[in-house]
Amino acid sequence: MEHVYHIPEQKEKETMVFYTTILKKMKILVATEKPFAPVAVDGIRDVVEQAGYQLVLLEKYISRQQLLEAVADADALIIRSDNVDKEVLDAAKNLKIVVRAGAGYDNIDLAAATAHNVVAMNTPGQNSNAVAELALGLMVMAVRNMYDGTSGTELLGKKLGIHAYGNVGRNVARIAKGFGMDIYAYDAYCPDEVMINDGITPVHSAEQLYSTCDVVSLHIPATPATKGSINYALLSNMPQGALLVNTARKEVINEDELIRFMQERTDFRYVTDIMPAADQKMQELFAERYFATPKKMGAQTAEANINAGIAAAKQIVDFLQNGNTRFQVNK
Repeated sequence: MEHVYHIPEQKEKETMVFYTTILKKMKILVATEKPFAPVAVDGIRDVVEQAGYQLVLLEKYISRQQLLEAVADADALIIRSDNVDKEVLDAAKNLKIVVRAGAGYDNIDLAAATAHNVVAMNTPGQNSNAVAELALGLMVMAVRNMYDGTSGTELLGKKLGIHAYGNVGRNVARIAKGFGMDIYAYDAYCPDEVMINDGITPVHSAEQLYSTCDVVSLHIPATPATKGSINYALLSNMPQGALLVNTARKEVINEDELIRFMQERTDFRYVTDIMPAADQKMQELFAERYFATPKKMGAQTAEANINAGIAAAKQIVDFLQNGNTRFQVNK
């Protein structure tokens, strides 16, 4: 006689949920208004698909609604300069993690991510060399009078101050050594021993750094404490012929006070890859000693693009499979 076995109703439901979870591939969404390079996308796809997940691309989207629809069933999200705020997080019902491919993460609403139980990460160090090379390139251009054909000066022997000795700052120091610069750094969170071991002279206040150095390379993040902190009083410490290079964030500069300072100090130069809100006015007033790139370019190299994108994919896989939160920024 044939026996028929009946699975209890509750057990049947649990079994159905289990097999549905197994069969449904987790969805990893790459949402980039400014797309990754194709080779970076290929690398991301390899990482995601080898882990058994599904990769979905939303590139060059032109409306907010497209992003909201795309994140609706995403389990993980990779972005570049795209904004992830409360509205996006409200729409992303399944989202577990968002990774900003790059060092900065002020385009993610961290409080909202925490409230939604979403882990937010960045990919520190992946574009550090690219930003550092740009910083040195801007320095060379500035001391050569923006390549206007007149006689400039050299970086050899100049005192370079690095404001924030993180991944980018350390790469700036490494490259600047090749120019024969005398290097100082200020970072309240970095032990003196680290700088000394790198052959860098530590100083213990921003005022000391700015008063000591001919060139300051700025690498502080935009936080409530740092926004607007590069102001008239701080810049007034700098010696004659000084140069400030900003490859960090626009928000850390007090633009009104920078303009006031540059009007009084006609020897001072400012170069940046983050166009100020007052760019047109600054071009008109300081054409020979001010330069800003049309858009933020620190990480705009093929190598940085690839490194950051693949790192983001690897961090997502590591988090989903192993719970690794090493680069979480909304703890």
